[in-house]
Amino acid sequence: MTQALNQTPLNTKKLSDTKSLPNTETLPNTKTLPDTTPPPKFDKTSQESLSQENLSTKYDQLTKYNQLTKYNQLTKYNQLTKYNQLTHRELKDKILLKVRIDLENIETALHDNLTPHLNLVSEIAGHLLFSGGKRLRPLLMLLSSRLCNYQGSLAIKFSTIFEYLHAATLLHDDVVDEAVIRRGKTAAHSLWSIPKVVLTGDFLLARALTIAAETGIPAIISVMAGITEDMSQGEIGQMEQKGRVDLTEAEYLRIIERKTAVLIKGACRSGAIIANAGKAKENALDKYGYHLGLAFQMADDLLDYTGDTVTLGKKPGADLREGKLTLPLIHALSRANIKDRDIMENIIARQGDDRKNFECDSNINLNTDDRSLQNYDESQQKMDNLQTSHSDQFEIILDKIHKYQGIEYTELQARNHVAEAKKSLEIFDMCESRDIMTMLADYSIARKV
Repeated sequence: MTQALNQTPLNTKKLSDTKSLPNTETLPNTKTLPDTTPPPKFDKTSQESLSQENLSTKYDQLTKYNQLTKYNQLTKYNQLTKYNQLTHRELKDKILLKVRIDLENIETALHDNLTPHLNLVSEIAGHLLFSGGKRLRPLLMLLSSRLCNYQGSLAIKFSTIFEYLHAATLLHDDVVDEAVIRRGKTAAHSLWSIPKVVLTGDFLLARALTIAAETGIPAIISVMAGITEDMSQGEIGQMEQKGRVDLTEAEYLRIIERKTAVLIKGACRSGAIIANAGKAKENALDKYGYHLGLAFQMADDLLDYTGDTVTLGKKPGADLREGKLTLPLIHALSRANIKDRDIMENIIARQGDDRKNFECDSNINLNTDDRSLQNYDESQQKMDNLQTSHSDQFEIILDKIHKYQGIEYTELQARNHVAEAKKSLEIFDMCESRDIMTMLADYSIARKV
């Protein structure tokens, strides 16, 4: 967790004190939001006389009005959170101060419970595991168990389940996506053979399942099975949707639920399960993890368009280069005029073709004869030109996303999910664990990495 998206501090007055709440003119990004005045109603006769274009305009007005109404309701709830007044650095430091010992214990447990039979497996797994991850998922299980008054001594060990699972999926994803960098370091499959990296991912998955079995709690094993099934289907689904310019927001939400939210909500629910807290609290934590996971992934998707290589640890625009449509682009496509949509669709279509060409050129074997050296130089020049082309195309797409407020819209949806996540914690008494989980919800969209 490092830097964050700039946030305008929100009021912290109680929800019941509605007179003290700011109107929409003082809320973040409201300059880009539509007027709250409801659109006029029309009778059937007048509606029938409207052109298709006017009907579309009225529909857009109603949609924007409904979205803004929900935004205002959730924003009023957010006034309860004092952490909106903190800068991203202050919020990060406050969280780290409270969880420092927990993070140290999690790190030790990750080392102690890895226990592979081969040093190579440990080396490959450690390359990713110990390269600066946030440890969000094991931390959430710990906090959730304490929120439910868990008194046992095994929460730290059981929390490693979720970091091993997360690391396994990252190793596999980098192979599938042919990623070059992960967490600022060379991706594992660029240092070791792909079969070794894939099998190391399989080992981490098996290790997670072994520790889950050690709990002796069938519900935990059931959660783990559901997570692995959903995440696998999510990745396959995302592969099938690559390059689809008609991908809907609902389809995108289903993808990121399986890709990110299922693991986070599984960690939260498991904390309630080991504490034997009951279904009501299990469901509340499941809901918290679901909304936190969606907000977290939306923030990631925003950073892919707004971040930089140094901060992200990878080159921005990775999703576009891989043909993955995320919410900023999906929203821009849905709002664009015909000319701009055609421009964006053509760029998206070119990503797949350019990627295939890049792969063909990068497979040239360098021998010692002059002709091979000449072919290699020509290939290298083509790849350099291709990188420049990708950069230019990314800037065009980014310009269109800004034009049609894809960034603002995604920020709005992420904030809505943060508000829902914090609201789901109301069932629990105020305590330090709830306090930290509230801060983590705010930080999920305030970060820059």
